[in-house]
Amino acid sequence: MVNDMKGVLLKGTVLILYMGMVWQCSTVPITGRKQVNLLPESEMVSMGISSYQAFLDTTAAVTRGTEQALVKKVGRKIAAAVENFLRENKLNDRLRYFDWEFHLVDNEVPNAWCMPGGKVVFYTGILPYCRDEKGIAVVMGHEIAHAVARHGNERMSQALLVQTGGVVLSVAIDQKPEETRQWFMAAYGITSSLGVILPYSRVHETEADRLGMIFMAMAGYNPESAIDFWERMAAAGSQKLPEFLSTHPSDEKRIRDMKAFLPKAMKYQSVHSE
Repeated sequence: MVNDMKGVLLKGTVLILYMGMVWQCSTVPITGRKQVNLLPESEMVSMGISSYQAFLDTTAAVTRGTEQALVKKVGRKIAAAVENFLRENKLNDRLRYFDWEFHLVDNEVPNAWCMPGGKVVFYTGILPYCRDEKGIAVVMGHEIAHAVARHGNERMSQALLVQTGGVVLSVAIDQKPEETRQWFMAAYGITSSLGVILPYSRVHETEADRLGMIFMAMAGYNPESAIDFWERMAAAGSQKLPEFLSTHPSDEKRIRDMKAFLPKAMKYQSVHSE
C-alpha cells in the first residue's frame, strides 16, 4: 500500500514538473500562443501511425481519379510550403516527426483529419463542400494547421487529466488500452463515441482557421477562398455543417474574423500563382 502511494506521488510529481517545463518552452508557430502538451510527440506519432493504418485497413481508399489526385496535389503543395517556412524560421523541431501522406477514402461523412506526423485523410463526403482545388486547400490548410500546432496533443493531454487523473500515456495504454485509443481518435476528430471533453476546441479551431489561411497562402492559394468556403457553409445551414468542424459553427462571427485576418494572411502569399 505504501509503495503504491509512493508510486502515485512520484507520477504526480513528474507530471507537474513536466507540465511546467512544457508550458515554458512550447509555443505555437506564428500565433505565439503558449500551450501545454503533456505527452511526448514521439508517442503521439507512434499512436497516430497505428491508428491511421488501422483506419485504412478497414476503409475503402480511393486510389484513382481526379479527386484523389487533387487531394494529393494540394496536400503536397501546402506541406512543402509549411516545411520551407518552418525551416527558414529555425522551427525544425515542429518537423521532426513529419512523414506526409495524403489519402482520399470512400465515405459519405463530410470529414477530414490530420494525424501527428502528417497523415492526412479526406472523406469523399467533404468534397461537395470544397467544390474545387481552392476549397480543398482551405480544408487541407486547416487540418495541417491542427497537426503543426499540435492541437491533438493538447486535447489528448486534457483527456488524460480528466479521465485518468493525469497518469502518463504509457500507463494509460497499459491500464485502459481501448479507452486510450478512443481518446486519441477523438482528439483528432475521428470519433467521439466516449463523449470526450475537449476544452479549448474553439481556441484550436480559430487558431487553425488563421494558420490554415496562412499555410494556403504560402502555397500560392488565395486565402480569401477560406471566406468563400465558410460563406457557403453558412448558407448551407448548421444542420449540414461538416462533422470535422462541428465544434466551431460556421457563423457570422467566424466569417467576420476571417475577413479581419485576411490582410495578415495575404502577406504570406507566395509569389507563385496557383
